[in-house]
Amino acid sequence: MSLKDKYPITLYNTLSKKKEKFEPIHEDHVGMYVCGPTVYSDVHLGNVRTFMSFDVIYRYLQYLGYKVRYVRNITDVGHLENDADEGEDKIAKKARLEQLEPMEIVQHYTNGFHDVLKQFNLLPPSIEPSATGHIMEQIEMVQDLIKNGLAYEVNGSVYFDVTKYNKDHKYGKLSGRNIEEMMESGRMLDSQDEKRNKIDFAVWKKASPAHIMRWNSPWGEGFPGWHLECTVMSTKYLGETFDIHGGGMDLVFPHHECEIAQSVGTTGKEPVKYWLHSNMLTVNGQKMSKSLGNSFLPHELFAGTHKLLERGYGPMVVRFFMLQSHYSSTLDFSNDALTAAEKGYKRLMEGYKIANGLEYAEGTVDGELETNVKATIDSLFDNMSQDFNTAKALAVLFEMTTTMNNFKAGNIKTGQLSKETFDSLIKYYQGFITEVLGLKEEKGEDNQLVDGVMDLLIKLRNDAKAAKNYAVTDKIRDDLKALGVSLKDGKEGTEYTID
Repeated sequence: MSLKDKYPITLYNTLSKKKEKFEPIHEDHVGMYVCGPTVYSDVHLGNVRTFMSFDVIYRYLQYLGYKVRYVRNITDVGHLENDADEGEDKIAKKARLEQLEPMEIVQHYTNGFHDVLKQFNLLPPSIEPSATGHIMEQIEMVQDLIKNGLAYEVNGSVYFDVTKYNKDHKYGKLSGRNIEEMMESGRMLDSQDEKRNKIDFAVWKKASPAHIMRWNSPWGEGFPGWHLECTVMSTKYLGETFDIHGGGMDLVFPHHECEIAQSVGTTGKEPVKYWLHSNMLTVNGQKMSKSLGNSFLPHELFAGTHKLLERGYGPMVVRFFMLQSHYSSTLDFSNDALTAAEKGYKRLMEGYKIANGLEYAEGTVDGELETNVKATIDSLFDNMSQDFNTAKALAVLFEMTTTMNNFKAGNIKTGQLSKETFDSLIKYYQGFITEVLGLKEEKGEDNQLVDGVMDLLIKLRNDAKAAKNYAVTDKIRDDLKALGVSLKDGKEGTEYTID
C-alpha cells in the first residue's frame, strides 16, 4: 500500500468551514497555487511564515508520493496602496521615489525574496509566473467577463458587477460576509462615482497621465486589477478547477473572494476545491506592525539587531520555531520562545546525527518495543496527515529522538527491533526532519574554530583526569559552565553543548 493510501490527508477547507478528506481531482496529481509577494519591499516574517507553511505542505504531498505542480506568483503590477482600487501602484510609487525603472524595483526585491527563502530552506515552486508576463491573458479574461455581462467599462476602467454576479452566485461565501452589510459599510472612494455599486471592484484600471506602468487595451491605456492576475495565472497553469489554493488569512477578503467571482464569472466553474489559509504572527502578544515598532525583517532576526531581540537566531532555529505551531494558528514571537526553540532544534539535530551513525546488529526482537516503534511511525504520519499538523509531528519526532538516545547509550539494542522496523524508524525519522519539515544542520562561520577549541579543552581535561589532577578538571568544567557550555561524560567520550 502506498503512503498516500495508508495515511489519507484531511484538511480544513476555508470554503466549507470544516475538515474534509483530501481527494485530488486527478488521481496521484495535485495542483497547488499560493499567492506570492508584491515585490516593492523586503519580504517580512509574516510572508515567510505563509510561504514556509505551504513549503511543508508541498514537501509532505511529495513525500507521500503525489506529483505536485506548485505555482506561486510574483505580483509586479496592479497592487494599489489601499487594496481597494485607489491610490498609487506600490511598485510604481517605489520606483518614483527611488528614481528607478519599475522593473529594477521588481528585480531587486524578487532577488531579495528568493535569497531569504533560500536561507530558510524553502523549495522553489514548479512555476513562478509574474503579473506583467500575463497581461494579454488578463485582457482576454476582462473581455470574457464583459461578454458574460458581469463587467462594465466606464471612462477606460472596467469593473466587476458584484450585485449582478450575486443574483446567481454567492459573493462572500469564502469570507462569510454578507453582501448587504458590505453595501452599507465602508467609506466612499474617489472612483466609486464610476461604479454601479460601491462593492464592485476593478478588473482593469485606466492609467492616469502620471502612472508609469501602462499597457494598451481595448479600453485605452491602463493596467490590470490586483485580483485578476491570480485568477488568470492559477487557471492557466492548473486548469479551470484545481486542488489547493493557499495564502495568508489576510487575503481571504477581498483578494480570494474576488478570485472566485472572476473564475465563476468567466467559466461558470468553481476554481478551487480546497482553500487553505495561514495565520498571522504576533510579537509578545501584539500584532506585528511597523507602526508599533515590533516588526522586524529576517536579517534583523538573524543578526539580533532589532531592539526587541536579545540576540540573533539562525534561519533553521526560526524555521523550527514556526513549525512548532499549526499553520492556521497565530504564532507569537518572543525571546524566550526563540531560545526554547533553539534548544529543541539542537536536540532534534543531535538525534539526527545519532541516527546517521547507528548500525543494525542482529539480536532478540522485543515484541513490545517492536509494536511501540511501529505505532510511533504511524503516529508521525497520522499527525501530519491531519491538516499538516507540524506541531504534533514534532512531538512524535522527539519521542523518536529519545529512542535514538537510548540506542546510543546502550539502554536498548538495535537488534531488539526487526531489521525492517529498524530501517523504517531511521528512514522516516530522518526523512521527516529533512525532507518533510525541511530542517538541516546549521553551522555558523565560527563553528569549526569553536569545535577545535573545545576538542583541545576536552583533551586537556582528560589528560588532567588521567593524572588525577581533579582540581584542573573541575575548573575547566566549571569555567565552561559559567560561559554557557556544558560537558557531558559518556561511554563514547565527552561531548559539549552550548546552553
